[in-house]
Amino acid sequence: MSNPNQLYLLADHIKLSLLERQRAQSLNLDGDSKDGHISRSLDQFRDGLAALDKEQKRLEEAGDEDGALTIGDALPTLQKQYNDLTSQFHGFSSPSTTSTLTHPNDPALSPDFEHATTSPTSPTGAEPIAPASSSTSASNLRPKGVRTVSKSVRFSDNPLSPADPDLEAAQEQLFGARYRDNPALDGEGYRDEADGMTNTQIHAYHQQILDQQDAQLDVLGASIARQRELSMQIGDELDEHVAMLDDVDAVVDRHQGRLDRARRQVGRITRAVGESKQMIAIIVLIIVLVLLIAILK
Repeated sequence: MSNPNQLYLLADHIKLSLLERQRAQSLNLDGDSKDGHISRSLDQFRDGLAALDKEQKRLEEAGDEDGALTIGDALPTLQKQYNDLTSQFHGFSSPSTTSTLTHPNDPALSPDFEHATTSPTSPTGAEPIAPASSSTSASNLRPKGVRTVSKSVRFSDNPLSPADPDLEAAQEQLFGARYRDNPALDGEGYRDEADGMTNTQIHAYHQQILDQQDAQLDVLGASIARQRELSMQIGDELDEHVAMLDDVDAVVDRHQGRLDRARRQVGRITRAVGESKQMIAIIVLIIVLVLLIAILK
């Protein structure tokens, strides 16, 4: 990964992961589950910086001053962000590292950073965890003219049932029984059930309803846990694909370097052939001149 824009994007990804971990810890949730993913991302960031440094040296040797200057301008900023993010990951916080953590490289990610730096503990809204700002950074990674489409999720208590019974059975086996706020709409209501009951019977009936609600909540919790495990598996699969794409990128960069060296060698051979042709022409002209002088005498 020898592209500064890719490293800026990776840095924003690490910042969001660290902010989500802090947010989970502030809510007394398990925020350490992402430590392995963040550690791998930091290692990938470090390897990218090393590759970027090698690319700068290669461009300097090739005479590409503009490319080397572009990498040289971005390298100190990326190195500082790597050091600050590593300090934040190991628990060493300072105003400088906090500023790096809460400021995205891509201004288009400012809403995501604002969401990650807020906590839903306040009754009036969101309470910020750390001061976040949407200031303009050094590089804008999103192409101009591209609109950000807001995504929303809608939940329905009575979704349409699939027409295929086998599909419905497979979904129920995978995700469990569908949860509803009132699964027995066609049954008797509370007034009909409680009509004619004594206080003791009404209390027992209330307890039965609470037990049924607890059982339904347990089913819902199990379904959410399965969906969480499925999401984690998808995330791991995406990480593997990202690693594969990075390997492909490294191979492409290596072959590009070989093509550049071959192109320079072909240029040197072409210049040498041109110079040899000129020397042969001079020698032939000298021989012709000597023959003319000999004949005229």
